[in-house]
Amino acid sequence: MEMPFHVVGEDEPSLQGLLEARAATKQGNIICYPLGDTSTPIKVSYLDFYMRAIHLSRIVRHLPSFQDRHPILLYFHEHWENIVWFWAVMLANGVPVLSPSFSSVEEHRHQHIRGLSKLLEHPICITHQSLLHLFAAEESLLQLHTVESLSHEKPALDPSQSIPVMGSPPECLAFTGGQSLAMLMLTSGSTGNAKAVCITHRQVFAAISGKASVRPLNQGQPYLNWIDLNHVASLVEIHIQALWLGVDQIHVCAPDVVSSPTLFLDLLSQYKVSRTFAPNFFLGHLASALESRSYSDSNPAWDLSGLQLITSGGEANDVNTTVATSLLLQRYGAKPNVIAPGFGMTETCAGAIFNLSCPRYDVEQGHSIASLGKCMKGIDMRIIANSGLATPGEIGDLEVSGDVVFEGYYRNPVANADAFPSNDGWFRTGDQAYINSDGHLCLLGRKKDVININGVKIASSDIELAIEQTLGLRVKRFVVFPSRALHTEQITICYVPDAWPHGPKAMAEIEEMASQACIAGFSAIPLVFSLREASLPSLPTSALGKISRAKMSSLFEKSVFDEDVSSHKQVLDDYRRRTELCGSVFSPPTGIEAALIDDFAQTVGRSHEAMGPETRLFELGFTSMDLIRLKRRIDTRLGIKVPLIVLMKNPTARTLASALARDCYLGAGANDQPKSVAVLEYDPIVTLKDSGKKTPLWLVHPGVGEALVFVGLAQQLADDDRPVYALRARGFEGQAAFSCIDEVVTTYVQAIQQRQKEGPYALAGYSYGAMLAFEIAKKLDAIEKSKSKTVPAVRFLGSFNLPPHIKSRMKQLSWNKCLLHLTFFLGLTSEEYAEKTDNAEYSAADPTNALAEVVRASNPARMVELGLDDVALARWTDVAYGLQSMAVAYEPCGQVDAIDVFHAIPLKAAAASREEWVSDHLSKWRDFSKAEPRYHAVGGAHYTLIGPDHVVMFSKNLKMAMEARGV
Repeated sequence: MEMPFHVVGEDEPSLQGLLEARAATKQGNIICYPLGDTSTPIKVSYLDFYMRAIHLSRIVRHLPSFQDRHPILLYFHEHWENIVWFWAVMLANGVPVLSPSFSSVEEHRHQHIRGLSKLLEHPICITHQSLLHLFAAEESLLQLHTVESLSHEKPALDPSQSIPVMGSPPECLAFTGGQSLAMLMLTSGSTGNAKAVCITHRQVFAAISGKASVRPLNQGQPYLNWIDLNHVASLVEIHIQALWLGVDQIHVCAPDVVSSPTLFLDLLSQYKVSRTFAPNFFLGHLASALESRSYSDSNPAWDLSGLQLITSGGEANDVNTTVATSLLLQRYGAKPNVIAPGFGMTETCAGAIFNLSCPRYDVEQGHSIASLGKCMKGIDMRIIANSGLATPGEIGDLEVSGDVVFEGYYRNPVANADAFPSNDGWFRTGDQAYINSDGHLCLLGRKKDVININGVKIASSDIELAIEQTLGLRVKRFVVFPSRALHTEQITICYVPDAWPHGPKAMAEIEEMASQACIAGFSAIPLVFSLREASLPSLPTSALGKISRAKMSSLFEKSVFDEDVSSHKQVLDDYRRRTELCGSVFSPPTGIEAALIDDFAQTVGRSHEAMGPETRLFELGFTSMDLIRLKRRIDTRLGIKVPLIVLMKNPTARTLASALARDCYLGAGANDQPKSVAVLEYDPIVTLKDSGKKTPLWLVHPGVGEALVFVGLAQQLADDDRPVYALRARGFEGQAAFSCIDEVVTTYVQAIQQRQKEGPYALAGYSYGAMLAFEIAKKLDAIEKSKSKTVPAVRFLGSFNLPPHIKSRMKQLSWNKCLLHLTFFLGLTSEEYAEKTDNAEYSAADPTNALAEVVRASNPARMVELGLDDVALARWTDVAYGLQSMAVAYEPCGQVDAIDVFHAIPLKAAAASREEWVSDHLSKWRDFSKAEPRYHAVGGAHYTLIGPDHVVMFSKNLKMAMEARGV
């Protein structure tokens, strides 16, 4: 009798040994539901399964060109075939590679197959006859075999047959575990070349042991999986872990569960499942399905008392969704903390860091996105920021190490170098994150996963959260990704309707809701389109059901969705024409308003049709430089000079037209011609965001005196549910400049109290503004104390990269140097020019000559773009120099209750390094704070820390710091 292949663990156990040992116990079953059939599953005991896999392994070994420990690609759409052929390859001593579904876009599919052929070196590929057409154009690149051609002889399945033991025939093999390669798992690649993650036997055993220790489960109760087996979560976290524990495992196909979420509950209840997996999008569908039911006696009485753990990953978990789903599951006996959001990657054998106190912990912490908890056994995590280990709460790069972490990608030295930059065994995941004071991991998203709109960077995950909360039950799926719009990116939202056909009224309502969410939260108008049913296969969906943003961008740019966009627009245009909804919901724009709307549109390169007379500038993604460009456009068209503050205080075409009519026209009629501009009454407050329930944030200008620098930061704080105001210096429109610091502080305090009559207050100052914010805080505290209040008025005070002692630096800043720094700040000159010119000769030059020299060196196009000339530049320098001259004798005194210090790379004239900057300068804030200052490392340098490249991460740091202070 021919002996089958056996497993011998020489040093450490092997997965083949695990399967053989489990079969020997004659415990446990694999239960698989075919696609489209949720009533008649295939049920096979582990013993029977082992015998089938042994039989198929013989067939695999006799394939032409089979080689020990070489990859064999498996491409199937059914759970059963994936499982049985995975083990057949492994028992044959090959390396199984379970392939995700190919792209429906022919060009991408061919590219992907070519990439796999090259990576796996022309491998054997086993697939189903019905899937052969997908390989047609590239079949020569793979050694294709179908299961139909390989399965002529069915194996004998006698359950009474004894388990084979190690024999001596030549065909018999010995398998080792440990660090030997067990399998390859493919990651990414549906629109490009895939990477293959090397998974070893030791790594898998460490993973299943660690996962089993996360939460004690009811002994003997089964696991449920509905995710494709090509995903490591379903393969390791469910299939292999259930095998290891000797419990039943149930597999049902994703389309059947997603299309009918209550089937998930049917199976959990029927089999008394203890552990399963569900990503955030499905939890939302499940909650929606349950909420839409009437809970009468006729409804199923699900019993979820055995359910101990639903791990959730692959995408961020919305806390509101986890709360809603948890409450609904509790109705049927589930525990309050049954949902455990976690962090994991293919490289870590799926989930390895889990939040076991969700949603209670996240609700108490006020999180909108669930934290990811702490490490299980077998993994460690750290955050690297500014080339060093981050402090609690500091944002940086997430790195992991440990027995469950892989050691490298298959035949990809470039990717390995990027993955392990420190050569110390720590894998850089590519995620931005922080670890809070409780030791919980909080993920902010992929480092490159942002949309850059006119220089303002917005995290895609933040937009997705806002859209999910807005659209709720109205769509089945959606994805947010960037696409090109003229000279910048735009937010693009593609959604799958809840049902087809998708009516025009629903389309209009969904587009309006999504647009309003983006405008309110991110000051940007999105492109929204619905997907036709025929285009559904084009979605680049992972095994977890997550739609890849990067791949959507690629497909969109390749015109894959052009017909969907065109069809969506045509239906809406027809609908709006029929219902006479083409115009704004507001009264039609007047002549001057229409002209201003056109000015807005031309400045940021958008269609004026998407704007109305009440559309706010900041809703259109206007940056500080855009405002200056808009000013020049209006000045040129009307033949006047509109003060910049007029635009900032009148950010809609309607309010701006009214202001211009009042100050610039003979009468109030919209078609009157301009005559002159009135001198404006000074108001220090610039409203950047006027709504919100949280404590307002007051931002104090830097030494240049303008509040424009805060526009991008305010846009990033749009989702923080708090008003945001900025303070602007006096003198830009010809008013008398401030004469001393006390006058500035008194003026600002009065303005703040007119708008916000009592505390708590939240203040922050950028550079020079931090000194003013410190003085304002003391004055507000004194006012509150005079009213016999014992709680400090100022709950949050932030210093953006300024130490308390500044007079030595202020003494260095002559008028000429202020001019030089201002032109660099405005982008008229480069940093290199500023450093080269900042010498004794330039400092001693006559201001008129210095101005002429700097203007000659300035970018003339930029000067025109910003509407600046010699006179305007000199006036701005006068304001900046006047502010800084007031501080040449400034000595800080007194104390505030607490302060948060945000530090970036310092100016070279201020300190030689960030370490010196913090230890020798910023640390002195402890002398002026009753509590120990909190320090926050942020990206960028002094002039760029809230610029386009760093404002996203800065805003997250700022929001966390304010939350920590209770504001």
